[in-house]
Amino acid sequence: MSDIGIVTLVLIVANFIFSYGGFLDRQLFEKYKFEVDGILMHKEYARLLGSGFLHVGWLHLGFNMFSLYAFSWMPEILFGYWQFALIYFASLIGGNLLALFIHRNHGDYSAVGASGAVSGVIFAAIAIFPSMGIHPFGIPISMPAWLYGVIFVLFSIYGIKSARDNIGHEAHLGGALVGMLAAIALEPDLLKHNYVPILGILLPCLIFIYLIATRPHLLLIDVSFGKGRDNHYDPDHKYNAQKALSQKELDKLLDKIRRKGINSLTPKEKQQLDEYSK
Repeated sequence: MSDIGIVTLVLIVANFIFSYGGFLDRQLFEKYKFEVDGILMHKEYARLLGSGFLHVGWLHLGFNMFSLYAFSWMPEILFGYWQFALIYFASLIGGNLLALFIHRNHGDYSAVGASGAVSGVIFAAIAIFPSMGIHPFGIPISMPAWLYGVIFVLFSIYGIKSARDNIGHEAHLGGALVGMLAAIALEPDLLKHNYVPILGILLPCLIFIYLIATRPHLLLIDVSFGKGRDNHYDPDHKYNAQKALSQKELDKLLDKIRRKGINSLTPKEKQQLDEYSK
């Protein structure tokens, strides 16, 4: 680590001030936290930005700000003040947009935290120097940054798919992806020199996002989300999602009957109609 950069210092101070305000004022917290219904139904787009400066407690805030401090010096030196700030805010919004897309049908899903933005900064640093040593969570064993990036991406995908904890994996993955892509866009030579580790990190992200965009049932998420930091796991979510998928298929069959008549159904479709109608 090196001396803290000006932009990083401003961001840390802003996070502490705004988060402390949220600790004291519940109305402020509720007004700016990430909430699907608030954004999609009430068009409260300020939540996409404001939620990144709120935290649920001092430990949550401290961990994010320490991570930002630890990894920000390299991107801030290379890109300069304004481009570094661009990476930070693009990662913050990008992470929230991925969470919004994944949970667009879960109106009560809510989240707060700078994790998406911090993930973007970390992955921008990995794009710059993929071979640097990282001690995740302070463990004494160092691993190369590119390996940490791959593990982080795979763990985030697993976290999104399983929905078994209260961690905002969607924002983490979206922020990391946007942060790395922004770094490459601002300094294309990074891809030229480090294309193997960068592609090794980006490809799983892009493939996963493509799959959930084209085959959303793969997520099997049909969870009722609470008002906490992130999502609340429902052990029956896979059953509920499968039930919703069956209803969708039934609707397609009924629509075909309305348009072309019941005789237009194939034997397989008639069998499905009988199963779905039970």
